[in-house]
Amino acid sequence: MGLFDRVSRLLRANVNDMVSKAEDPEKILEQAVMDMQEDLVQLRQAVASSIANQKRTEQQYNKAMADANSWQSKAQLALQKGDEDLAREALVRKKNYSETAASLKAQLDGQAGMVDTMKKSLLQLEGKISEAKTKKDMLKSRSQAAKAQEQLQGAVGRLGTNSAMAAFERMEEKVLIQEAKSQAAAELTGADLESKFAALSAGSDVDDELAAMKQQMLGGSAQPAAALPQGTVSPTSAPATPKDTVKAPMSPQDEELEALRKQIDGL
Repeated sequence: MGLFDRVSRLLRANVNDMVSKAEDPEKILEQAVMDMQEDLVQLRQAVASSIANQKRTEQQYNKAMADANSWQSKAQLALQKGDEDLAREALVRKKNYSETAASLKAQLDGQAGMVDTMKKSLLQLEGKISEAKTKKDMLKSRSQAAKAQEQLQGAVGRLGTNSAMAAFERMEEKVLIQEAKSQAAAELTGADLESKFAALSAGSDVDDELAAMKQQMLGGSAQPAAALPQGTVSPTSAPATPKDTVKAPMSPQDEELEALRKQIDGL
């Protein structure tokens, strides 16, 4: 393969690729229908011209036939009058017109067949154009739907890398962090309340225990004092001896114990 052939093929390939990329289905379909409409107009004009020629040929045929008949009548009249030469001349004229009529009749038959063929072709082209228009509208709708789908997919694809979408993701992360902080604060507040209530409960138990101890001490002071060692007189017990019996002096320990008892009784 020569260099020129390779360059030529490369140029054709690039041109075809450029043309293929530049082709818009909607525009191409519109142009195709317009071309078919132009062909239809030209075919209608051709059919109309053929029909006009047929009409004109038919008129010429009818006139030639009428002239031939007229000269036939004139030949008969001349022969009746005894003028054979004039009758012969009339027959010559009649023959010429008859031959012209025969030629026109052949031409007229050919024109009639051609006009019928052109009319059929015209009907076929009209049907194809109507079908093409319907298909064009359908293909245009499909092309528009495909373009819309492509644009939608492109927009969806751009959302994955768009800064706006990234901003939404960052804000979502911040909201999650804020929710986590709020939940943690609520849990800490609940724990603090539970600790306060536990402290209150513990304080109540201590108070109850303290009150019980006081009650126990008060009840113990009302009971008779325990027996003291021999020779020791209880300071709180009534004297068992007569009034003139002299109380034994109290030791410092007994005095301190007595003072503590009076203090407890005063609570």
